Amino acid sequence: MDRMRSCIPPTLGVIFCGTLLLSVYYYAVATTLQPMTEEEQLVLRNQTMEMFLHAYNSYMKHAYPADELMPIACKGRIRGKTPSRGDLDDALGNFSLTLIDTLDTLAVLGLYDEFEDALKKVQNDVQFNSNLVVSVFETNIRVLGGLLGGHAVALELKEKQGRLKWYDNSLLRMAQDVGDRLLPAFNTTSGIPLSRINLSNATCPTHQKNRDTCTACAGTMILEMAALSRFTGNPIYEEKARQSMDYLWSRRQRSSDLMGTVLSVDSGEWIRKESGVGAGIDSYYEYLLKAYILLGDETFLNRFNIHYEAIQQYIAQGPLMLDVLMHKPTQHAKHFIDALSAFWPGLQVMKGDINAAVESHELLYQVFNKHTFLPEAFTTTFDVHWGQYPLRPEFAESTYHLYKATKDPYYLEVGKTIVDNLQERARVRCGFAGIKDIRTFKHEDRMDSYFLAEMFKYLYLLFTPTNVSVGVNVEDYVFTTEAHLLPLKLSLMDARKKNATKPVDIESMHSFERNCPRASPALDNPQVYAEIRSTVNIGVIKVKPNTAERIDLSASNLLLNLKGARKLVAKNFIPDNDGHVALLRQMGITMTRMKDNSLQLFQNQDLASTYKDAVEGALFMQEMAQLTEERNSMSVTLMYVHVLNQPYLGDLVFVAGSAQFGPAITEKSWVKGEVVMASPENACKELMNSADQVAGKIVITRRGDCMFVEKAKSVEKAGGVGMVVIDNVHNTSYKMNDAFSMAGDGKTTTKVFSVFLFWKEGQELLELIKHHEKEDSSLTISMSNTPTADVETVKEFAEKRFSTEQKPKEGSKKESEAKAKTEL
Repeated sequence: MDRMRSCIPPTLGVIFCGTLLLSVYYYAVATTLQPMTEEEQLVLRNQTMEMFLHAYNSYMKHAYPADELMPIACKGRIRGKTPSRGDLDDALGNFSLTLIDTLDTLAVLGLYDEFEDALKKVQNDVQFNSNLVVSVFETNIRVLGGLLGGHAVALELKEKQGRLKWYDNSLLRMAQDVGDRLLPAFNTTSGIPLSRINLSNATCPTHQKNRDTCTACAGTMILEMAALSRFTGNPIYEEKARQSMDYLWSRRQRSSDLMGTVLSVDSGEWIRKESGVGAGIDSYYEYLLKAYILLGDETFLNRFNIHYEAIQQYIAQGPLMLDVLMHKPTQHAKHFIDALSAFWPGLQVMKGDINAAVESHELLYQVFNKHTFLPEAFTTTFDVHWGQYPLRPEFAESTYHLYKATKDPYYLEVGKTIVDNLQERARVRCGFAGIKDIRTFKHEDRMDSYFLAEMFKYLYLLFTPTNVSVGVNVEDYVFTTEAHLLPLKLSLMDARKKNATKPVDIESMHSFERNCPRASPALDNPQVYAEIRSTVNIGVIKVKPNTAERIDLSASNLLLNLKGARKLVAKNFIPDNDGHVALLRQMGITMTRMKDNSLQLFQNQDLASTYKDAVEGALFMQEMAQLTEERNSMSVTLMYVHVLNQPYLGDLVFVAGSAQFGPAITEKSWVKGEVVMASPENACKELMNSADQVAGKIVITRRGDCMFVEKAKSVEKAGGVGMVVIDNVHNTSYKMNDAFSMAGDGKTTTKVFSVFLFWKEGQELLELIKHHEKEDSSLTISMSNTPTADVETVKEFAEKRFSTEQKPKEGSKKESEAKAKTEL
């Protein structure tokens, strides 16, 4: 699976990244390289062009119209005729895959005549009716993405350069044909697509293997499908992809905010709970961030930032990204790292976390230099785990993004090393061949389509001097995971928008940073990045052995062993304070957020920075145990907010605090209703909402400015049946803060059922409300003191959805097409 990324988006701030299990020793003197001259860069760019043409012309001469070139045998790989390679061949559908995947690369490299010839071949020769079962994921990113990227650059060449005046949107029509053939894969109970489909008859295999899918497979559809909707004016493709993304988000591990790798498309249950940034999950994170860039929907940005924080907390071991279990994030799931994780530094650049990107890229580069290429997987001692190298482009991609962000000539030298090694070890008479084992450099007879779609595109852009143009202005596009170009102007063409009233303004209840980050001017100095790289040395990065001196845990001996001032005492500990978390790590203490609103602390003395830190950590743990006992004596009833709309049907649950006023809480205490935002939002005065807007509904209010029970009385007077109060203190969460119960005044009574949501859970609920307002629909929730939604209520919503889907869509297809043409 091959991931690409481009464009630099917003960040929500600095996220602390502490080293948990690794000790990194400073070993190198930070030195900088002399900048390459423009002439030297152009020599490398020309060499990249020659390498591309060698690979592309070999495919066209020896393989076309086959899907891929076999560079050793100098012939095409034709599915059904060439010996099968098992699941690897699911990417092939006898639809000239390499040519489609290479379309926009030809344009970026300025090969306009070759692009025009390729475009004509695709529109005249390619069909999608072979009776073959193909991967939904690979077909989406390579075929649908390739056709859309080709269409986008064809429009640019036609509009800005006067070329291709004959072009009549043929690639877009072909893309819509592919999109229509993929749609039946989304007809699952969860809304996430099946992993395989037969494009000729739109049928899906029924065997169990097709009922499970990887997180990346289900979460890497939104860019291509949304682009198809916005190019054609038909919203169905984007709607299906959004539903898949929403369901995946609902299945994250709430205690850690991590995702697993494989889940059931029917039940949503996790089949494999390993969580990392590599194979099976990688491009899900990428598409969250890029969906925000392309579509402008802040929901995706918020989700990405929550995941990123969790990854930095649990998976990042210094510059090393090591898989953990999503439900036990302090427990390692693997002892190796796969090569697909090489995309991560590039994504960190887009996030704006440049220093972390420099570190993680440097570790990968040292592994690259040790083995000539990145092995398909390497161990925590940086030896070969799987020796294959199938010409993967992810490391070149991250190198390109780091150079774009830093202008550090070091990354031009990294790119030159990639070029030299490919020329020396992978080049053969008919193209470039994958390496079967990098320990022997024996070739494998494969040249996957992504090699032409991605590798040479990124290297060519890397070596292009700032004042030299390329065939297409890539600054106007977002790169998909396959490095296909989708125009940023698509954000202005939302095919899902309807003539609806303006949604209630809830911006004041959000706290997003929308500015595009870049390296600080103070850091536009290669010396700074050289110093960061000097801290990374794979020769001395080791997992600490369990040999530290054991500590007598009796309180008296702890105090005797502890000398000097305390760094942190338990009563002053704030869980969401990065400085406090860092001090805990120095003491060898790891922290896990549990679903039941508790923090699980665990100390491993061997992980403490010093003996004194280990002693203080042991004392801290004893203090925390005492505080926990005291807090347990204070009982607070937890409440739960269930989202009833599709695709959740009660599965999406927010843990909430209770109220010390209103109806008495019993086992059957619950209320349901559509939600409406209070106006004014603090509900401290009589609501300005009309009676129809509030009657029988649950009102969302903000904490502050008056007593909770006063808000409830305002809601009751307006006819509301329930109230959700959202915390006004930034970044609070039930996972990190003590359970909260809203106090009354001891005399005022109300029939309104009320709950309290902390800030983070409140923001997620507000985003769902905003999403449904955009869809011209309303969000319905239920509130109770049980984690499970009422069965009859869920059944009612499931039946309502079924009956709604039987109704024809508003408007005709012709109207949608006319609207899209007008917008274009």
